[in-house]
Amino acid sequence: MSNYPNIIKVRDDHEPTFFGVTSITEDEPDNKNSKEMKFTSDPNSNPAWLNGSESFSHWDLRSRIEPWLTALFQSEHLSLLAGAGITHAVHYIAANKPAAGMSQLNLNTYGEEINKAAKESSEASGRKEGNIEDQLRVANELFTGLEILNDSKASDLKEELERGLQKFADAILESEKGIATAQEHERELAFNTLVTFLMSFASRTGVRDRLNIFTTNYDRLIETGAEIAGLHLIDRFIGNISPIFRSSRLDIDMHYNPPGIRGEPRYLEGVVRFSKLHGSIDWLQYGNDIRRLGLPFGASSITPYLDVAGYSDVTAHEMMIYPNAAKDQETANYPYVELFRDLASAICRPNSTLVTYGYSFGDEHINRVIRDMLTIPSTHLVIISYDDPLGKIMKLYDEWGRHSQISLLIGPELADITNLTQYYLPKAAIDKTTSRMSDLLKQRMTSSNGTKPINEADSDGPDLEEL
Repeated sequence: MSNYPNIIKVRDDHEPTFFGVTSITEDEPDNKNSKEMKFTSDPNSNPAWLNGSESFSHWDLRSRIEPWLTALFQSEHLSLLAGAGITHAVHYIAANKPAAGMSQLNLNTYGEEINKAAKESSEASGRKEGNIEDQLRVANELFTGLEILNDSKASDLKEELERGLQKFADAILESEKGIATAQEHERELAFNTLVTFLMSFASRTGVRDRLNIFTTNYDRLIETGAEIAGLHLIDRFIGNISPIFRSSRLDIDMHYNPPGIRGEPRYLEGVVRFSKLHGSIDWLQYGNDIRRLGLPFGASSITPYLDVAGYSDVTAHEMMIYPNAAKDQETANYPYVELFRDLASAICRPNSTLVTYGYSFGDEHINRVIRDMLTIPSTHLVIISYDDPLGKIMKLYDEWGRHSQISLLIGPELADITNLTQYYLPKAAIDKTTSRMSDLLKQRMTSSNGTKPINEADSDGPDLEEL
């Protein structure tokens, strides 16, 4: 398996194909921009699409992957679920290193008990070691119990939780800062790659259902990339000065009136529905409301932005970072139940395609919704991941058994965000010109020969806009 770290399964493949790099035809093998890779598949795979060839390249993979993704991206409903992998990918382009990690907390109050419970929780989810999120979830549950018992150690644990959450927030901001403070050329390259990535998904005509973007990340990388790309994000927050989270989300959209046209207004292009399933670094619980702070991308610390008029008694413990609950179970459920309802309603419907990028399938509450989605025969799941560190992806692929509804693009040669945007993702534009040119050439071929085009199936088939 180590010699074949890449996995592809698209189109009519009956099983995944494992492959690895065999040669690099370039004088400077470390130069990613100029090297030409040659791949060979695992002898046990033997895919039919190779037609007996012993090796293949990125361009061979492109001819198989790009048309397939282009068709899927024009599904009636399209959703993108982005995990931590997208932050690491963009950060690596900007700073030539992964984003800042989030190490476990050193808790003194019931530290051993919390760590033990956190490890058991992570193992039940298929992860070998507990992380800071597991610790925070267990510590919050324990804190609630100590408050009920009126235990004197409740205040000690609360203080440690506040310090831990502050450390957690600083680690998230450190990742943002690593991108924001990178050298100008690298920073521009990183954001240009991110914009190309997002536009490949968001380039849907106004007659299609809006793209839905869901993320488990706490940083604001996607929001920043969308702002640079000129995308309009519609989320549950209303307002400009201090946006407030609203449960009663109406079916808000954006329209425009073309000059001189009569009738109904047209949908504006580049509009995306956006949900952060685990909360965000700039979400705060203030009173009975969830508000969004005016925290700049790449800020060094969140503390100065908490010290504003009206927020004097707000600490890091009020940050709405899943699974933190500043008050009780009711407030813990409040923002997240709405967000997960959005996820289920967006993907669990006919003719829906869900693409995951950089998501390791370590969250069972999300996996459960995806599994339910696959019970609808017309849905499709595309998994794009740099690797499978937890072994969860292939395990779930086997367990769910819906192989014809799942496409796999796993491994550095497929899921590296540079390779992905350069070779495999659809053109990042609403490109009507190409399809019109294709139709025109077919018509000319027909009129000049007096016969139908050679590829009759293509000429009689539906347009991408009609799919």
